[in-house]
Amino acid sequence: MMELKAVIVEDEANSREILRSYLAKYCEKVTLLGEGGTIEEGLAQIKKHQPDLVFLDVEMPFGNAFDLLDQIPERNFETVFVTAYNQYAMDALNHHAAYYLMKPINIDELIKAVDYVRAIKEKENALEGQVLQAKPVRAEGKITLPQQDGFQVLEVSDIYFCKADDNYTEIYLEKKKIVVSKTLKYFEDALQSYSFARIHKSYLVNVSEVVKYKKGKGGSVVLSNGKELSVSASKKADLLSYFQ
Repeated sequence: MMELKAVIVEDEANSREILRSYLAKYCEKVTLLGEGGTIEEGLAQIKKHQPDLVFLDVEMPFGNAFDLLDQIPERNFETVFVTAYNQYAMDALNHHAAYYLMKPINIDELIKAVDYVRAIKEKENALEGQVLQAKPVRAEGKITLPQQDGFQVLEVSDIYFCKADDNYTEIYLEKKKIVVSKTLKYFEDALQSYSFARIHKSYLVNVSEVVKYKKGKGGSVVLSNGKELSVSASKKADLLSYFQ
């Protein structure tokens, strides 16, 4: 089991104490290296210890968690947001949070969060720098694309990735792009039985074309045509599950 280095950034001393106690008592192989009560202290602890996991309170004096994350554009740690305000859920996902814990912290949810992050980090470390080979999945088939003057039939295996553009979707093939008046969710549903993974709110990728994975803020994938696409932290585990 991989050892996780952790940092807590939380302005309430009592909340830090509870989380520190829970981690020590219920979460195996988690080493707490530092704590911060402000954004500045948190940044200093993160830069000093280079953690794998940061527990981050959303609301803090003179700013919030997003202000802190914006100051670390390149980061290799996973973020678990801890807050009493559930309206931050979507912001958390959009700002590359791996997990979201509500106060008061539920021990079972904390254990799930740590296990989730550990699984991601172990898989990332195993895949980093390798030429990737997706697990065997269904790849052959056709999809019908509605067009203004009728429809077009496309081989699923010819698609590299799909990109959202409001209520339209751009479908990228080897040498051309097709724009279709359907949402990305439509194609996510239509291609769910094939080797396609939603890696970001904007991208649906053919995992058979993924040749490299890069760690980072949310991570990124490189396709066989050289195109690099961002991966959201909330989508990372799903993507990594496609690979050995």
